[in-house]
Amino acid sequence: MAKGKKHVEASKSFDRLRLHSDADAVNLVKSLATRRFDESVDVVVRLGVDPRKADQMLRGTVSLPSGTGKEVRVAVFAQGESATTAREAGADFVGSDDLAEQVSGGMTDFDVAIATPDMMPVVGKLGRILGPRGLMPNPKTGTVTTDVARTVEEFKGGKVEYRTDRFANVHVPIGRASFEEEDLLKNLRAVVAELHRAKPAAAKGKYVKKMVLSSSMGPGVRIDPAGVGAAD
Repeated sequence: MAKGKKHVEASKSFDRLRLHSDADAVNLVKSLATRRFDESVDVVVRLGVDPRKADQMLRGTVSLPSGTGKEVRVAVFAQGESATTAREAGADFVGSDDLAEQVSGGMTDFDVAIATPDMMPVVGKLGRILGPRGLMPNPKTGTVTTDVARTVEEFKGGKVEYRTDRFANVHVPIGRASFEEEDLLKNLRAVVAELHRAKPAAAKGKYVKKMVLSSSMGPGVRIDPAGVGAAD
């Protein structure tokens, strides 16, 4: 895809090959986010894992201390008391077979899907719809749970999911360009600390190979992995 004029000009304003400290990278990315809307700020981390092997596949969640800067829409597949507590906790969509029927009809206007264990036979039938969108509830991310109220509140409050893609990259949004630098830095360090915590025992060699920070419309700024969170 061809890059826009602003993107090209921003790319020429700094050394794309230089490894920056995390604080310098945040400062630079904020200065390059010049669009008229509040751009998302994202980090992409290339890990030294083999995502083809189940014991090296990373998937989990991390709570961003400064939040995500966006309204998170949550759908909860539950019934009875669990459905009631989910509504009270602020879930945007709550239901059982009726919610599953809506999703089957193409309704996917939510960012996170949570389900109680007893609802998984119903939710499992929606795999072809939810799976490709990254919305399938999974015990590894805590989205299959009996404590739906707490889980709804956590995702509304800044918890995000992460996973390795087929190229061993982890892509995580850490906030908005309008955030204070300190808040973006806290979120960035929380993500990196979580990735180190989740390092697979089977991973060999250098674990964090590359780290790039960017706004949604801006160029990527490389970060020195050794200067963020835990070292290898």
